[in-house]
Amino acid sequence: MKGLFGFAAALGAVCAQYSTGDSANASLPIVDLGYEIYRATGYNDTGRFYNFSNIRYAAPPVGDLRLALPEAPATNRSSINDGSVGRICPQASPAWSPLSAQVLTNSFLGISSANTPVYTPSGANSTSNVTGPGPLETEDCLFLDVFVPEKILARANSSGYGAPVLVWIYGGGYVGGSKYNNPAGLLAESGKLGDAEVVYVSLNYRLGALGFTSGPSFNAEGGVSNLALYDQRFALEWVQKNIHLFGGDKDRVTVFGESAGGGSIMHQITAYGGSKGPAPFQQAVPQSPGWTPVQSSSYQEDTYQKFLSLTNSSSLADIRKLSSEAAIRANAQQIAYDPPWGGYVYGPVVDGLFTPLLPGQLLAQGRFDKDVRVMVGHNTNEGPYFTPPYANSTERIATQLKHTIPSIPQSSVDYITDTLYPAIFDGSQGYTDNYTRAYSIVTEGIFTCNTNYLSTGFQNKTYSYLFAVPPAYHGFDIAYTFFDGGATSRLPTGVTNRTVAVALQEFITSFAKTGVPAAEGIMKFQMYGPDAKVLELNVTGIEEVHDSNASKRCNWWQKGLVS
Repeated sequence: MKGLFGFAAALGAVCAQYSTGDSANASLPIVDLGYEIYRATGYNDTGRFYNFSNIRYAAPPVGDLRLALPEAPATNRSSINDGSVGRICPQASPAWSPLSAQVLTNSFLGISSANTPVYTPSGANSTSNVTGPGPLETEDCLFLDVFVPEKILARANSSGYGAPVLVWIYGGGYVGGSKYNNPAGLLAESGKLGDAEVVYVSLNYRLGALGFTSGPSFNAEGGVSNLALYDQRFALEWVQKNIHLFGGDKDRVTVFGESAGGGSIMHQITAYGGSKGPAPFQQAVPQSPGWTPVQSSSYQEDTYQKFLSLTNSSSLADIRKLSSEAAIRANAQQIAYDPPWGGYVYGPVVDGLFTPLLPGQLLAQGRFDKDVRVMVGHNTNEGPYFTPPYANSTERIATQLKHTIPSIPQSSVDYITDTLYPAIFDGSQGYTDNYTRAYSIVTEGIFTCNTNYLSTGFQNKTYSYLFAVPPAYHGFDIAYTFFDGGATSRLPTGVTNRTVAVALQEFITSFAKTGVPAAEGIMKFQMYGPDAKVLELNVTGIEEVHDSNASKRCNWWQKGLVS
């Protein structure tokens, strides 16, 4: 789920940096992957690392491979690829998103949004226009980037040597986002706690209808649900096969990702209910993991039928005959105008195969890869971005629940509003009015309880942190994860506390290197343990607190009774 930052502006800046090297292109190193040959796209003199951009890891998912499982790329050794052509998967954004951003901006400025008109979706068949695809958007988007420090690349294929690897899986509500983030700060911090550094990988995966179409009719036609999760798996397996060519160690891979990225990681940890061997990584740092808990076949069927209608198709075979322009436009239109405030239409679903049950249920049942080591994080205020300001009464909260989780039974709505989150505003429940009550339901039910499921599933042997730098909204920690330095008086956009940014980066990189998060000058990061300890990162200090998600509320959400 996207957060509140300017994606287009950030993407443009990062792409510009990727394609600019201080050395002549011909002098940059080459890596032979067997099926293709790649030359580094650029070299960063300050950080002394190479970036190998836009490496194809799967065949183009177009034509007969649209809405199909990822396949190995064809061999093409006729030329050396310099990765100069940027790629992102087709993007979409719900129409409520800018309204929500304005509400939070108003809150930041002390302006009331209480009179915001009730947002009513215009429906997938709305004639409203959607923004056309950007210059980098293409269905042929299954590419990844590798950033490798010069000294690590120089030792590639050396006997007994391999550097730890960080693999970023982006968020964006499962409908937007891309592999483009600047890892320079992370790479720099990885070298501060010792001589070793890390290799950084970021990957694209299909989004929206092109990555998450599902439903009985779709499956009956041979379609496979949760294709985007298979894309991620395919890319992670590519890392296992090829990262040694860049000096990385396939047995020291840490995946990390925020929001939809963190939720994807939970689905990867619990993939196939743990029945198909270990995950293609050894460690994980899910940040604010979230998704809408969809189990309803009827909801999935309705979503598929709407996409068929938008494309004037009657079957999966018809969809595969569409032009890219038509498929991309229908995807953007459905995601823009169909969901209610807080909804995204598409995302992971329970499919009986890759996701046999909701991840929380699989973790409770012990059906997951128990050998993965986990450091997990969440933010204090995950819910406001996804909660309309007019959710200010029990009746409107109930309506919003039905909009957010369309298949939720009335008995669950009643239990949530009457028992789990009663209209008691003396502070004892963690909220003081109906609006904070409403977004507390989203915060816990969609996001933060997931972190508790991981910790208890792994027998409390995880590391858990709480990002609490005000206002600690969903997505505000991304700027800290990718902090690129700067003096205290001139911090990069989105970062207000340098100490927290550096500490978070050192926790991530030290965890990747040693399996134990540590930061210079910061108190010891203890395991979650039976006392449910989390490390709070705040402007007032970094200290240990009790996890509020170790609660009866999360115990109830974990049962999966909402769909």
